Amino acid sequence: MKVLPFTILVPDDKSVISEIIAQPYFYPHFHRHDEWQVTWIQKGEGTLLAGNDLHAFQSGDVYVIGAKLPHLFKSNPEYFAPDSNIEIQACSLYFNPAGLMAPLFNLPEMKLSTSFLLKMRHGFKVPASMRNELTSIMLDIHTASGSNMLHHFLEFVDRLNGISERAESLCSNLYSPDFSESEGMRLSKIINFITLNYNHQISLEDVADAACMTRQGFCRYFKKHTGHTFVSFLNEVRVNDACKSLVLGESPESISGVAFKVGFNSITNFNRVFKHIIGQTPRDYVDQYRQISRVNYATA
Repeated sequence: MKVLPFTILVPDDKSVISEIIAQPYFYPHFHRHDEWQVTWIQKGEGTLLAGNDLHAFQSGDVYVIGAKLPHLFKSNPEYFAPDSNIEIQACSLYFNPAGLMAPLFNLPEMKLSTSFLLKMRHGFKVPASMRNELTSIMLDIHTASGSNMLHHFLEFVDRLNGISERAESLCSNLYSPDFSESEGMRLSKIINFITLNYNHQISLEDVADAACMTRQGFCRYFKKHTGHTFVSFLNEVRVNDACKSLVLGESPESISGVAFKVGFNSITNFNRVFKHIIGQTPRDYVDQYRQISRVNYATA
């Protein structure tokens, strides 16, 4: 499989790569690599495309991404504005259980960890209850060296095992990323076009033209490689952005404003699509979020 191959440069003296970045936006191309990736979003918001599934991400989230899984952390449009003065920050780990670290993961003592990674081979989002514990160890790994770094890494992997049934895969285990390199580049271009323009009125013709394809050819291609129709993908991107806007201080009276901001031209259609994707109305979503926030504040 070749989907915009991305080579992680591994120094001779390290088997686990740790990096902390601060830049205008996340790497903007759909890509894959041989290493597992653990990314802690320290600052930033957007949409994660992992395989053929979408996930809204925000500051504080931690994602574990399986080896060879095509993925894209797509920053929200405001991060690409010419006059933008905001930036993203993230801490990431990269390791390859089938490469340089194979002798370690083949040890009998690592059987549980190997089985867990196989079971969750596409990756998962770390539950909120475990974020602080895992991000603390990630920082320990980043500052450590030599055998001390390896000690912290083994502690980190052991904590991952403890997630057990609480982890939900980033995409279906039936997903098979069977792309050629040219298909990966084309799909990356399509996704970039949608995620940069979803808050405007874009049509099937618009995105097919951007991909240099006919409408019929685009529909077949997009469905095959993402599992979504163009409309269902566009709606999920819009609803992901709406969820973020609704819980960042927006009042229920401004729900219509959020709907138009993310690209819907009808509040009725927005409510219908939102309930279909999220399972509740926008107003109920806001009320539930505020209720949970009050409980967390009262018990803090």
